[in-house]
Amino acid sequence: MKLIRNILICAALLTPVAAGLQSCHHIEEWDNDVYGNFDALWTVLDEHYCFFGDKDVDWQEVGQRYRAAIKADWDARQLFDHCADMLDELRDGHTNLSSWFDVSYYRKWWSDYPQNYDDRLIEQYYLDFDWHSGGGFRYKYLEDRKVAYVRYSSFTVCAGESFIDNMLYSMREADGLIIDIRDNGGGDITNVERIAAHFLEERTLAGYISHKTGPGHDDFSEPYAYYFDPATKHVRWFKPVIILTNRSTFSAANNFVSVMQYLPQVAIVGDRTGGGCGMPFSSELPCGWSVRFSAAPVYDAQMQLTESGISPSAGGEVDMNPEDAAKGVDTILEFAITAINRYAEENRPDSPDAPDSPDTNRPADIGSSLTMCAHPFQPLLLRL
Repeated sequence: MKLIRNILICAALLTPVAAGLQSCHHIEEWDNDVYGNFDALWTVLDEHYCFFGDKDVDWQEVGQRYRAAIKADWDARQLFDHCADMLDELRDGHTNLSSWFDVSYYRKWWSDYPQNYDDRLIEQYYLDFDWHSGGGFRYKYLEDRKVAYVRYSSFTVCAGESFIDNMLYSMREADGLIIDIRDNGGGDITNVERIAAHFLEERTLAGYISHKTGPGHDDFSEPYAYYFDPATKHVRWFKPVIILTNRSTFSAANNFVSVMQYLPQVAIVGDRTGGGCGMPFSSELPCGWSVRFSAAPVYDAQMQLTESGISPSAGGEVDMNPEDAAKGVDTILEFAITAINRYAEENRPDSPDAPDSPDTNRPADIGSSLTMCAHPFQPLLLRL
């Protein structure tokens, strides 16, 4: 796939850069004690982490503050926790310190926000415990609502093209499609292209990737573009699509939203995504612990960095209402269903608001007439 080929190129570029640094600079050798391991950790981040400027992190000050607090007689647990706290200063869900006894993880990119998703609620009250599934997907045509619903919980797995073709074709009578990627923490980024291709009319700019060219915080290559091609020999969906997101929509799922948000038939509804747009890099400390962190920034098609998340389409920001949930109603999903129903009604041939000459072979312009202005969404908020 085009995307993974570009990413492999990016990874390949990092290797000679590292080799070049070794040949031109003195290579530090760290003692395997509390100070040596701390210094090794701080330095590899200092030279390779990619979001210091974007997150306004003074890494020099952070390092001095945390190093001054170290005690020479600390055991492994104390040093690990201290280093994990330092990594939390980066506010990065892709940054982890791993040892034989623990793995650090920054959670506040999602834990400080409403969950905005209840799997059991949807299974019981919308799917009636009856759905089709395979390759990471759960789907059902909600015939009484004229809406197709697809739940995709992780990009770590993805069905083959034939399954996706059959899934979409089986729900072809729907007025629109809802793709629910709330609580999707990411996975294999190549699956982003596989799924997105079924919604593309033509070769589409997906975004840009940059990589480190030296140890300085601003040493980056010029961004290079990567593209997605349409699944021309497979079923493609040009009716309205609404993607449901929450703060736990992260990493590859965030990348999926960054690509899909600019398609004319797509709207994003729910809460801001959790972000996570840095390609990971790993290194090892003298004691054998490993650290993974963001090293290569990925931008969207408009050169916007999405590390801190992607906002819903204008007018599409919705939280789940606990009172609705207690009644078996998912406020976000209901909002999306109502929006699709309204769009379909306003664009039926006999509707006074319908286009003069609708072209059913072109993607629905949900971007301009449904989500990009407040008019279609805001009144719906009052009706739910």
